[in-house]
Amino acid sequence: MPDSTSSASRGGVRIARGASPWLLPTVATAALSLARARKSGRWAAAAVPTTALAAGMLWFFRDPEREITDGRVISPADGVVQSIMPWKDGRTRVAIFMSPLNVHVNRAPLAGTVTSVEHIPGGFVPAFNKESENNERVVWHFDTELGDIEMVQIAGAVARRIVPYLPEGTKVEQGERIGLIRFGSRVDIYLPEGIDVAVEVGQATTAGVTRIDRD
Repeated sequence: MPDSTSSASRGGVRIARGASPWLLPTVATAALSLARARKSGRWAAAAVPTTALAAGMLWFFRDPEREITDGRVISPADGVVQSIMPWKDGRTRVAIFMSPLNVHVNRAPLAGTVTSVEHIPGGFVPAFNKESENNERVVWHFDTELGDIEMVQIAGAVARRIVPYLPEGTKVEQGERIGLIRFGSRVDIYLPEGIDVAVEVGQATTAGVTRIDRD
């Protein structure tokens, strides 16, 4: 069953699918506090932090529409390029760190077919830490015009839940929403051998908008 907030709008802002377990209790508590604030000083005092928390949750789980950029490979995540590393098999790994302030809905870097979605249990150290290689993660493989493309969603110290939107076998369009990582985290994409990287370490990226490869 689709998440109740997946297609809802709050003041014109779409809310990410998979947000309900965190968002609904927070908003409900804030609404209750505000409703009782007029009759109780305690509830009035509680209304301020609960309303602020609800507003923060709404901001965190925002899911804006994007005009998808033309290009062979586009960024799957909002964030900052943390590292660019050549891999042993000839591929290049581009790691994008996502802070709690970023949009956390991830998008397909290319059009193709989802050939596998594998959840791998692990730890929860900060996503910017080298030890995050062993964190909880979901490994995606896409069959694309460039061949197999691997993308990894990595949970961070706060992000304890990755929510894939698509099952194996699904055909996806470039820039289509594929999943959510709750709170700070990281997304890695592996570019095939022979594909030049267009981004630099420290560069900000926008999912569906920033091109990762260079012609």
